[in-house]
Amino acid sequence: MSRNRFAVIGVGRYGTQIANKLSAKGAEVFAFDNNLDRIENIRDNVALAVQLDTTDQKAMLSQKINEMDAAVVAIGENFEATILTVMNLLDFKVPRVIVRASGENQKRILKSLGIEEILAPEEEFASLVAEQLINPNITAFLQLPDNYEVAEVKAPRGIANRSLEDIDLVNKYNLTLITIKRCYEEEKNGEVVREEHILGVPRAETVVYTTDTLIVFGTLDNVKRFLEING
Repeated sequence: MSRNRFAVIGVGRYGTQIANKLSAKGAEVFAFDNNLDRIENIRDNVALAVQLDTTDQKAMLSQKINEMDAAVVAIGENFEATILTVMNLLDFKVPRVIVRASGENQKRILKSLGIEEILAPEEEFASLVAEQLINPNITAFLQLPDNYEVAEVKAPRGIANRSLEDIDLVNKYNLTLITIKRCYEEEKNGEVVREEHILGVPRAETVVYTTDTLIVFGTLDNVKRFLEING
Protein backbone atom coordinates (compact mmCIF):
# COMPACT_ATOMS: atom_id res chain seq x y z
CA MET A 1 0.00 0.00 0.00
CA SER A 2 1.39 3.42 -0.93
CA ARG A 3 2.16 5.88 1.82
CA ASN A 4 -0.59 8.45 2.35
CA ARG A 5 0.29 12.15 1.98
CA PHE A 6 -1.79 14.52 4.11
CA ALA A 7 -1.74 18.28 4.56
CA VAL A 8 -2.84 19.52 7.98
CA ILE A 9 -3.60 23.23 7.74
CA GLY A 10 -3.81 24.95 11.12
CA VAL A 11 -1.78 23.26 13.84
CA GLY A 12 -3.28 24.59 17.03
CA ARG A 13 -4.06 22.00 19.68
CA TYR A 14 -6.64 20.09 17.60
CA GLY A 15 -4.72 20.20 14.32
CA THR A 16 -1.52 19.16 16.10
CA GLN A 17 -3.26 16.14 17.63
CA ILE A 18 -4.49 15.03 14.20
CA ALA A 19 -1.06 15.56 12.60
CA ASN A 20 0.69 13.59 15.36
CA LYS A 21 -1.82 10.72 15.15
CA LEU A 22 -1.42 10.53 11.37
CA SER A 23 2.37 10.53 11.65
CA ALA A 24 2.22 7.77 14.27
CA LYS A 25 0.18 5.66 11.82
CA GLY A 26 2.86 6.00 9.15
CA ALA A 27 1.34 8.76 7.03
CA GLU A 28 3.49 11.45 5.42
CA VAL A 29 2.21 14.63 7.06
CA PHE A 30 2.80 18.21 5.87
CA ALA A 31 1.86 20.84 8.46
CA PHE A 32 1.05 24.44 7.55
CA ASP A 33 0.18 27.42 9.73
CA ASN A 34 0.57 31.21 9.66
CA ASN A 35 1.96 31.08 13.21
CA LEU A 36 5.70 30.36 13.30
CA ASP A 37 5.66 29.23 16.94
CA ARG A 38 3.13 26.50 16.12
CA ILE A 39 5.25 25.37 13.17
CA GLU A 40 8.35 25.15 15.37
CA ASN A 41 6.44 23.12 17.95
CA ILE A 42 5.41 20.42 15.45
CA ARG A 43 8.42 20.44 13.14
CA ASP A 44 10.07 17.33 14.63
CA ASN A 45 6.90 15.22 14.44
CA VAL A 46 5.97 15.55 10.76
CA ALA A 47 7.59 15.17 7.34
CA LEU A 48 7.48 18.92 6.70
CA ALA A 49 6.31 21.97 8.65
CA VAL A 50 6.10 25.35 6.91
CA GLN A 51 4.83 28.78 7.93
CA LEU A 52 2.35 29.53 5.15
CA ASP A 53 -0.62 31.72 4.26
CA THR A 54 -3.01 29.13 2.84
CA THR A 55 -5.42 31.81 1.60
CA ASP A 56 -2.77 32.53 -1.08
CA GLN A 57 -2.99 30.06 -3.98
CA LYS A 58 0.55 30.73 -5.20
CA ALA A 59 1.94 30.07 -1.73
CA MET A 60 0.00 26.81 -1.53
CA LEU A 61 1.17 25.67 -4.96
CA SER A 62 4.77 26.39 -3.97
CA GLN A 63 4.40 23.63 -1.37
CA LYS A 64 2.60 21.25 -3.80
CA ILE A 65 -0.52 21.03 -1.64
CA ASN A 66 -2.37 20.21 -4.86
CA GLU A 67 -0.56 16.83 -4.89
CA MET A 68 -1.85 15.69 -1.48
CA ASP A 69 -4.16 12.70 -1.01
CA ALA A 70 -6.20 14.71 1.49
CA ALA A 71 -6.15 17.97 3.39
CA VAL A 72 -7.45 18.69 6.88
CA VAL A 73 -8.32 22.34 7.50
CA ALA A 74 -8.25 22.92 11.27
CA ILE A 75 -7.66 26.68 11.39
CA GLY A 76 -10.38 27.23 13.98
CA GLU A 77 -10.00 30.84 15.01
CA ASN A 78 -10.45 32.51 11.59
CA PHE A 79 -13.41 31.27 9.59
CA GLU A 80 -12.73 33.64 6.69
CA ALA A 81 -9.28 32.05 6.31
CA THR A 82 -10.93 28.64 6.52
CA ILE A 83 -13.31 29.46 3.66
CA LEU A 84 -10.58 30.88 1.42
CA THR A 85 -8.32 27.90 2.14
CA VAL A 86 -11.13 25.47 1.38
CA MET A 87 -11.93 27.22 -1.90
CA ASN A 88 -8.27 26.96 -2.90
CA LEU A 89 -8.20 23.25 -2.10
CA LEU A 90 -11.36 22.69 -4.14
CA ASP A 91 -9.81 24.62 -7.05
CA PHE A 92 -6.76 22.34 -6.79
CA LYS A 93 -9.07 19.29 -6.87
CA VAL A 94 -7.54 17.73 -3.75
CA PRO A 95 -9.35 14.35 -3.53
CA ARG A 96 -10.51 14.73 0.10
CA VAL A 97 -11.02 17.98 2.00
CA ILE A 98 -11.92 17.66 5.68
CA VAL A 99 -12.75 20.86 7.52
CA ARG A 100 -13.14 21.94 11.15
CA ALA A 101 -16.32 23.89 11.91
CA SER A 102 -17.71 25.52 15.03
CA GLY A 103 -21.49 25.63 15.15
CA GLU A 104 -24.30 24.95 12.73
CA ASN A 105 -23.88 28.16 10.72
CA GLN A 106 -20.32 27.28 9.77
CA LYS A 107 -21.36 23.73 8.92
CA ARG A 108 -24.13 25.03 6.66
CA ILE A 109 -21.74 27.33 4.81
CA LEU A 110 -19.20 24.54 4.31
CA LYS A 111 -21.88 22.16 3.04
CA SER A 112 -23.00 24.81 0.54
CA LEU A 113 -19.43 24.73 -0.84
CA GLY A 114 -19.70 20.98 -1.30
CA ILE A 115 -17.72 19.90 1.77
CA GLU A 116 -19.09 16.60 3.08
CA GLU A 117 -16.52 15.77 5.77
CA ILE A 118 -16.88 18.32 8.55
CA LEU A 119 -15.23 18.04 11.97
CA ALA A 120 -16.68 19.24 15.24
CA PRO A 121 -13.74 19.26 17.68
CA GLU A 122 -16.00 18.86 20.69
CA GLU A 123 -17.37 15.63 19.15
CA GLU A 124 -14.53 14.22 17.06
CA PHE A 125 -11.48 12.72 18.78
CA ALA A 126 -8.20 13.22 16.92
CA SER A 127 -7.52 9.46 16.94
CA LEU A 128 -10.83 8.78 15.16
CA VAL A 129 -10.17 11.49 12.57
CA ALA A 130 -6.73 10.05 11.87
CA GLU A 131 -8.09 6.52 11.53
CA GLN A 132 -10.81 7.66 9.14
CA LEU A 133 -8.24 9.46 7.01
CA ILE A 134 -5.95 6.44 6.80
CA ASN A 135 -8.89 4.02 6.33
CA PRO A 136 -11.92 5.80 4.79
CA ASN A 137 -13.96 2.58 5.07
CA ILE A 138 -13.82 2.82 8.87
CA THR A 139 -16.62 5.22 9.76
CA ALA A 140 -16.34 4.95 13.57
CA PHE A 141 -14.62 2.87 16.21
CA LEU A 142 -14.35 2.30 19.93
CA GLN A 143 -10.78 1.66 21.04
CA LEU A 144 -10.43 -1.12 23.63
CA PRO A 145 -7.40 -2.39 25.58
CA ASP A 146 -4.78 -4.65 23.94
CA ASN A 147 -5.28 -3.13 20.46
CA TYR A 148 -8.84 -4.43 20.16
CA GLU A 149 -11.69 -2.29 18.90
CA VAL A 150 -15.31 -2.27 17.88
CA ALA A 151 -15.37 -0.73 14.40
CA GLU A 152 -18.05 0.41 11.98
CA VAL A 153 -16.82 -0.56 8.53
CA LYS A 154 -18.33 0.19 5.15
CA ALA A 155 -18.81 -3.11 3.31
CA PRO A 156 -15.85 -3.43 0.88
CA ARG A 157 -16.46 -4.39 -2.74
CA GLY A 158 -14.98 -7.86 -2.33
CA ILE A 159 -17.77 -9.10 -0.05
CA ALA A 160 -20.74 -7.49 -1.81
CA ASN A 161 -23.71 -9.77 -2.53
CA ARG A 162 -22.17 -12.66 -0.60
CA SER A 163 -23.59 -14.43 2.43
CA LEU A 164 -21.97 -14.20 5.85
CA GLU A 165 -21.35 -17.94 5.71
CA ASP A 166 -19.37 -17.48 2.49
CA ILE A 167 -17.45 -14.44 3.78
CA ASP A 168 -16.54 -16.34 6.99
CA LEU A 169 -15.26 -13.40 9.04
CA VAL A 170 -14.22 -15.47 12.05
CA ASN A 171 -12.07 -18.08 10.33
CA LYS A 172 -10.68 -16.00 7.47
CA TYR A 173 -10.13 -12.67 9.22
CA ASN A 174 -10.40 -13.38 12.96
CA LEU A 175 -13.23 -10.84 13.25
CA THR A 176 -16.57 -11.18 15.01
CA LEU A 177 -19.61 -9.57 13.40
CA ILE A 178 -21.81 -7.87 15.99
CA THR A 179 -24.51 -6.57 13.65
CA ILE A 180 -25.17 -4.81 10.33
CA LYS A 181 -26.52 -1.34 9.63
CA ARG A 182 -28.55 -1.26 6.41
CA CYS A 183 -30.01 1.62 4.36
CA TYR A 184 -33.69 1.54 3.47
CA GLU A 185 -35.78 3.93 1.42
CA GLU A 186 -38.75 5.21 3.41
CA GLU A 187 -41.46 7.76 2.82
CA LYS A 188 -41.60 10.63 5.31
CA ASN A 189 -43.81 13.68 4.93
CA GLY A 190 -44.39 12.83 1.30
CA GLU A 191 -40.67 12.51 0.49
CA VAL A 192 -38.58 9.40 -0.05
CA VAL A 193 -35.58 9.41 2.29
CA ARG A 194 -32.83 6.93 3.11
CA GLU A 195 -32.68 5.72 6.70
CA GLU A 196 -30.28 3.31 8.39
CA HIS A 197 -31.59 0.48 10.58
CA ILE A 198 -29.91 -2.24 12.59
CA LEU A 199 -30.60 -5.77 11.31
CA GLY A 200 -30.32 -7.29 14.77
CA VAL A 201 -28.46 -10.60 15.02
CA PRO A 202 -27.25 -11.54 11.52
CA ARG A 203 -27.57 -15.16 10.38
CA ALA A 204 -25.27 -17.27 8.24
CA GLU A 205 -27.56 -16.83 5.22
CA THR A 206 -27.67 -13.01 5.54
CA VAL A 207 -26.37 -11.39 2.34
CA VAL A 208 -24.16 -8.29 2.58
CA TYR A 209 -24.85 -5.37 0.23
CA THR A 210 -22.50 -2.58 -0.88
CA THR A 211 -24.48 0.01 1.10
CA ASP A 212 -24.22 -1.96 4.36
CA THR A 213 -22.09 -1.01 7.34
CA LEU A 214 -20.62 -3.89 9.33
CA ILE A 215 -20.05 -3.53 13.06
CA VAL A 216 -17.20 -5.85 13.95
CA PHE A 217 -15.01 -6.74 16.92
CA GLY A 218 -11.33 -7.57 16.55
CA THR A 219 -7.85 -6.09 16.44
CA LEU A 220 -7.12 -3.03 14.34
CA ASP A 221 -4.62 -5.04 12.28
CA ASN A 222 -7.26 -7.62 11.40
CA VAL A 223 -9.78 -4.94 10.46
CA LYS A 224 -7.19 -3.34 8.15
CA ARG A 225 -6.29 -6.73 6.65
CA PHE A 226 -9.97 -7.45 5.95
CA LEU A 227 -10.34 -4.09 4.16
CA GLU A 228 -7.12 -4.47 2.17
CA ILE A 229 -8.00 -7.95 0.91
CA ASN A 230 -11.54 -7.05 -0.06
CA GLY A 231 -11.17 -3.38 -1.05
